[in-house]
Amino acid sequence: KQGIDWSSLWKKDEWLAVWIGFLIIILTLAGLKLTNVNFRWTADGEFASFAAEQLPAVDKLIKEAGGKGEEGLAAQATALKVALESGNRKNVGDAIKKMDEAVKAAKDEGLKKKVPSLVRPINSQVGRTLDKVFSVSNLTAAFYILVFFWILATIGAALMKLEVGKFIAGFPVIFIITFIAQFLAGNYTILYYGLEYVLWCLVIGLIISNVFGTPKWLMAAVKTEYFIKTGLVILGSGILFGEIVQAGGYGIVQGILVVGVVWYGCYWFARKLKVDDEFAAILASGVSICGVSAAIATSGAIKGDPKKLSYVTSLVLVCAVPMMVIMPWIIKGTNMDHMVGGAWMGGTLDTSGSVVAAGSLVSEGAMKIGVIVKMSQNVLIGFAAFILAIVWTFKKAAPGEQPGAIEIWFRFPKFVLGFMVASLIFSFLLDPKTVNAVKGQLGGLRTWWFAMAFTCIGLETRFVDLFRMGGGRPAGAFLGAQLFNILWTLLLAYLIFGGILFPAPKL
Repeated sequence: KQGIDWSSLWKKDEWLAVWIGFLIIILTLAGLKLTNVNFRWTADGEFASFAAEQLPAVDKLIKEAGGKGEEGLAAQATALKVALESGNRKNVGDAIKKMDEAVKAAKDEGLKKKVPSLVRPINSQVGRTLDKVFSVSNLTAAFYILVFFWILATIGAALMKLEVGKFIAGFPVIFIITFIAQFLAGNYTILYYGLEYVLWCLVIGLIISNVFGTPKWLMAAVKTEYFIKTGLVILGSGILFGEIVQAGGYGIVQGILVVGVVWYGCYWFARKLKVDDEFAAILASGVSICGVSAAIATSGAIKGDPKKLSYVTSLVLVCAVPMMVIMPWIIKGTNMDHMVGGAWMGGTLDTSGSVVAAGSLVSEGAMKIGVIVKMSQNVLIGFAAFILAIVWTFKKAAPGEQPGAIEIWFRFPKFVLGFMVASLIFSFLLDPKTVNAVKGQLGGLRTWWFAMAFTCIGLETRFVDLFRMGGGRPAGAFLGAQLFNILWTLLLAYLIFGGILFPAPKL
C-alpha cells in the first residue's frame, strides 16, 4: 500500500498553491492593502466616437428638462451636448461638473435620479487616459504586487526545489509581459469586443515562444500549473453560495438546465468526433458554464494539458465577439421580449462583461436579467470542479481497479479543496460587509495569477502544437455545442422568462 508522503504538503505545487492562496486571502482579511492596477484607457479618437454616441440621450434629456420647467438643467445639458460634439475630454469633464451642480438645484425627483445614470459612464471615460495608466501611483501599485508575488512564488519555488536563481530572474519578466497584455486588454475598443486579458497573455507568449524562442533561464519561471492553481484557490473567495439565492429562482432553474444538458451534450458530441475525454471535458465546461473561468477550473480539476486549456479559452473568446454583436441584433430585429432576450444572452455569452455589454445594447431590463442568469451559472463552477475531480479519480484508475479512500485522496487535486473551503468560508462564516470590502482586491490579485498562467502557456507552446491539436475536431465540437447551447438556452429562456411555465418576471 502507498504510504502518506507528508512532505508533499510543502513540496508539491498543488499544496503550495493552496497555502499561498490562503495566505493571500488571510493577509487581505487582516488588512493588507494592495491597490488594484488600473488598465482601463480610451484613446482620444475612441473618446470622440464615444462622445458622439451619447448625443441622442443628451438631446432627450434637454427636451425632458425643458418640458418640466427645469431651465437650469436644460441649459447645462445643452452645454454638455456642445462639449460632447467637440470631442474634447476637458470640455466634457468641465460640463459634467456643472451638470452635477444643476442636478442638485433641480426640483424634479425623476430627473435627479435619471441624470446621474446618464452622466456616470461619460465621466468614467473622461478619466480613462494613458497618463493615468502610466502614472507613478499606478506603476507603484503594480510594483508592490510584483514584489509581494515575487516573494511568495520564490518561497514556493525553493520548497519545490526548482532552480531558484533562474526563477528569481524570470518571474519579473513574466510579470512585465503580463502587465503589457493587461494594458492591451484594457483598451476601450478591445474591452467592447470582449477580447479579454487571457487572450493577450496567450498571444504575446506565443509570439515570444515562436518568433524569438523562450530563453532557458526564463523557462525556469514558466510554471503554469503553480500559478493557475493559486489563482483558483483565490477564486473560491468570489464564488458565494448566497449569490444563488440572489440570482432568483428563475435564474437557478435555467442555470442548472443549461449547464447540465449542454455540458453532457458537448461532451457526448466531442467524444463522437473522437476528441479525447480530457479535451472534451474542458470544452464542455467552457461552453456550458461560464467560459474561461470554468475551463480553467475544469482543467485543474482533471489535471488537464495546459495546451488544451489555451485552445479552449481561445475558442471561447473568439466566438464571444460575433455573438455579443449578433445576439442583440436578433433580439431587436425579431422584437423578442427583452426579459427572454436577456436570459438568452446570460445563458450563452461566456463572460459577465460580454453579458453586460450585449444587454446594454438591448435595454436595462435585458442587461439585469442577463446578469442574474450569468451569476446563477457562475456559482456552479465549484460544484462542477469538485464532481469532475472525483469522477476523474475513478476514470483514471486501472481497468478493474476500485480506488480506495486513500487512493482517491492521493489522486484528488488538492486545490479543489482549497477552492471549496474558501468558498464556504466567504459564503457562511464571514460578514457580508467584510466580503464586500475585500472582494475587489482579491479579484484583482486572482486575475494576476490567471494572467501569468496564460502568459506561461504561451511561452511554452509552439503554434504548430495548437494547429495540430485534434486535427480541427475540438473546434468543430465546440462550434457544434455552442450552436446547441444557443438554441437550447433560447428555448429555456422563452419557457422560463416568457411567462409560459412561470409568471413573467418584473424588474
